[in-house]
Amino acid sequence: MRRELSPACRELADLQSGVVWRQQAISAGMDPIVIDGLLRSGRWQPLQRGSYATFPGEASRESRLWAALQRAGAEAVLSHETAAELFRLTDRPSSLIHVSIPAARRVDGVPVGVVVHRSRRLNEARHPALMPPRTRIEETVLDLVQQAVTFDVAFNWAAVACQRGLTTAARIDAAMAGRSRMRWRAGLTVALADIRDGVHSLLEFRYVHNVERPHGLPQATRQVKIVRGMRTCYLDNLYDPYGLCVELDGRGAHPDDRRWEDIRRDNASAAEGRVTLRYNWADVSARPCATARQIARTLQRGGWPGKVHSCGAGCRVML
Repeated sequence: MRRELSPACRELADLQSGVVWRQQAISAGMDPIVIDGLLRSGRWQPLQRGSYATFPGEASRESRLWAALQRAGAEAVLSHETAAELFRLTDRPSSLIHVSIPAARRVDGVPVGVVVHRSRRLNEARHPALMPPRTRIEETVLDLVQQAVTFDVAFNWAAVACQRGLTTAARIDAAMAGRSRMRWRAGLTVALADIRDGVHSLLEFRYVHNVERPHGLPQATRQVKIVRGMRTCYLDNLYDPYGLCVELDGRGAHPDDRRWEDIRRDNASAAEGRVTLRYNWADVSARPCATARQIARTLQRGGWPGKVHSCGAGCRVML
């Protein structure tokens, strides 16, 4: 079926997951009469207005993304949740296809399932090379932060992007500096500094800001790599001079294999002279003062010369 395509049109189809725009095909040497015949015969199929799959049968996700881009116009890029999907920032496809266009442009008759965003800085946000066209990973993160309804959601986008090695906290911070208006700017600036210091998750962030800092505990070293024989593990918060490791567990359930894995790791740390304390969401969010008190006592037994501080009115750390 590909023999009906001109060489230039075939090259476009190969680049665009089998999808071409009508004007593209004509510019690439396809006769409009031939195009109409291919559509009538079912060898080509329309995906969006003026955008065609050059094959019969079910169109792939990638083909539908290209069709949405072509429908939005030549300068459009995939953005927000859809760009996150392409970068593997999320583990599942977005239910809607998100595209961004220049602020001065409009798209008439936006099809169902496509969300069009307008941007004043699309040239800066566009990735220079990746196909299909999309926003840079840092800009994608900030777009998602901008629309986050809570700071926890905003933090999670930045943390996951850094944890998966897609970007760095410094690059996100630099991209944020290029935006005159940014939701959650103050909180995200603090969070990015913590991410640079090794904070990987929202639970770890809450530990730092609910337990460690407000109660005057020493700063732990985050995500410390430990190699034991052929096995490698990472300790969430290590107070090495005082022989204490604080592990944080956000799992709602503890399968037996994971529970015993934790026990074996704790036993290995104990054999190396370290005490391990484990805390969950409730310990960090609902009982931070009691958690800080227990950690402070353990640190003091290990030689910490400091004193635990009250975090404010109603703090129960001194009880």
